[in-house]
Amino acid sequence: MNGWRELAGPWARATLPDGQELDVIVTSRTRTRDGRWWYDCEAILPSRTEHADGRTEAKGAPTPICVAADHITPVPGEDYSAVPTDGITAGRPWLAVRVHGPRDEHPWWCLHRPDCGQATEYRQHRRLTTQEAATLLATAEEAHACTVCRPDRALRAH
Repeated sequence: MNGWRELAGPWARATLPDGQELDVIVTSRTRTRDGRWWYDCEAILPSRTEHADGRTEAKGAPTPICVAADHITPVPGEDYSAVPTDGITAGRPWLAVRVHGPRDEHPWWCLHRPDCGQATEYRQHRRLTTQEAATLLATAEEAHACTVCRPDRALRAH
């Protein structure tokens, strides 16, 4: 099992639903549509290997598990910067697309919710945090909220 520790990583401590704690290898993290973060991990669990000559041997085998972020504790000294991060744009849920108007009309930024179907046709876009999206709508003269998904309604509190 020591070979796993040298080859894999980063390691973290996962708290299981029954309160047990287990060291796991963090393989990725995902933000779901409801805004929660989840960690995909591998737990090295006991396994049995049977050899052709009939011998059996105890080994450790990586077993995929998924753990809510609030049940993951980082291990001091581990580097999590290379862990793949996916999901609802990793904390940047708003989409600003560059819209070019007809003839001499200047282009502007149109802000959309992440699931807005109106935002799929544009090539130039930026992913924004909630604060960046609120600031864009409040301060940029060349920024407008999508009239279909209405992100301005959700951003009023910010």
